[in-house]
Amino acid sequence: MPQPVGQIDHVAYPVNDVEKTVVFLERVLDARRDREPYRIDGRVAVQQLRVGDAMLSLHQRGNGIALVAPQAAPGCADICLVWTAPIESAVAHLQAAAVEIVEGPVDRRSANGASGQSVYFRDPDGNLFELMSVE
Repeated sequence: MPQPVGQIDHVAYPVNDVEKTVVFLERVLDARRDREPYRIDGRVAVQQLRVGDAMLSLHQRGNGIALVAPQAAPGCADICLVWTAPIESAVAHLQAAAVEIVEGPVDRRSANGASGQSVYFRDPDGNLFELMSVE
């Protein structure tokens, strides 16, 4: 019997500098701070961002929160976001933002099996982002 699991709600991953990563994602992906950051001892421990319909939860490295993957470290994430326009516009957008494209456009298949094209880039910690335009 299938379990009642829907889509992914959010992706949480550690970063070396929350504010630096937030500024990068605001500039490159039009990310929006979803709510006030979670603080521990007055310091930002977690900042959640909306990127389109997705939620990214940035955890400051060494924030003291124990409920994390045991090997999580900055640079461990590999995140694919759906680009809702032709892939050429993603390429142009990344180039205009002076973001290095590490691969693409290349043909890919989406989670639902649709054909698409992807372009890849990295954030300041080396996390890999994929923008996928689905036909």
